[in-house]
Parts: sequence; structure tokens; C-alpha cells
Amino acid sequence: MALERRTFLAGATALGIGGTSAAAAASGATYGRVGKMTAVPGQREALAAILIEGTAAMPGCLNYVVASDATDADVLWITEAWTSKEAHAGSLALPAVRAAIAKGRPLIAGLQTIAETQPIGGVGLGPRL
Repeated sequence: MALERRTFLAGATALGIGGTSAAAAASGATYGRVGKMTAVPGQREALAAILIEGTAAMPGCLNYVVASDATDADVLWITEAWTSKEAHAGSLALPAVRAAIAKGRPLIAGLQTIAETQPIGGVGLGPRL
């Protein structure tokens, strides 16, 4: 199964929390994604670990959460918040992200972007938005 890098990371993982300027939020410059990633049977935890490890430091990333599905043992949910769509796209060129993509690709059975969003605030995003 051939996966392009952007599709892979749309689903990918880590708990990176940062901040953005009030001007960026006021201009609507924030960008978010919600994705569903299905692992090869029995490989969800290994895939999650790869994603979290490879995406810990991404410039412009406000929040990146990988969560296991409560009812499907092979599904991960990825929720992302970025300072901009460009910051998200730029993260795909980072060496650590590229390495995570290469390492995780064989463990992925499927990817689906559920939604693109415009984050406006919440826990982890703080008052900086």
C-alpha cells in the first residue's frame, strides 16, 4: 500500500504542545486535523510509539495527540493543532518526521482524514490562541 507523506502524517502522533500569537489566532491562521489510522492487526501500540517518538518537536505544532480507540484494537485517532497549514506542511520535511514515516509505513493498514479544522482554544492550547 503506497502512502504519501502528507497522508501519513495527517494521521500521525506525539504530544507536542506549543503556542501561537494572538494575531495568528485573530487572523484565523490556525489549522487543525482529525485523522483515523488503522494499524496492521496487533501493531497499534508499536505504531503509536513510532509516531509519538518521531514527532515530539515540530515547529508550529500547538498540540498533537495520538489516542487509541476504545472499541477497535487496531485504530488510532490523531488530533492536531498548528499555527498554520504551512507549519503542518513544513513538518513533513523534518528528519525525525521523515524517519517516523519510513519506520511506521509497514504497520499501517489504512488512513482517513476525518476533518480539517480551525482550532480556537481549549486545554493545551491555552490563552495564547
